[in-house]
Amino acid sequence: QVQLVESGGGSVQAGGSLRLTCSASGRTFSSYAMGWFRQAPGTEREFVSSISWDGNRTYYEDSVNGRFTISRDNAKNTVYLQMNSLKPEDTAVYYCKGRDSVGMDYWGKGTLVTVSS
Repeated sequence: QVQLVESGGGSVQAGGSLRLTCSASGRTFSSYAMGWFRQAPGTEREFVSSISWDGNRTYYEDSVNGRFTISRDNAKNTVYLQMNSLKPEDTAVYYCKGRDSVGMDYWGKGTLVTVSS
């Protein structure tokens, strides 16, 4: 099992940048595929980005592709989401997700990102 805690959210002007951090505790973190999801008010939670356990494969939702970058440092049990060129429509609560080797999902409690025009 793993516990996930997000940080780095806040308020930023359109065009600005933020870096979100997901800090994990628990065994076998390095075997977990990791991802970021977000949920805006009145919407369903949606996929943003994910990264394989070894960092060799990354995936992005079309609307963030080219603006966001996911990375991980297994030695620090940490996953990052670098968010550049932020837009008001990026405003949401961002959640970190881990998936273990048998397909069990673990979620953080979220961090709020607010982008103003």
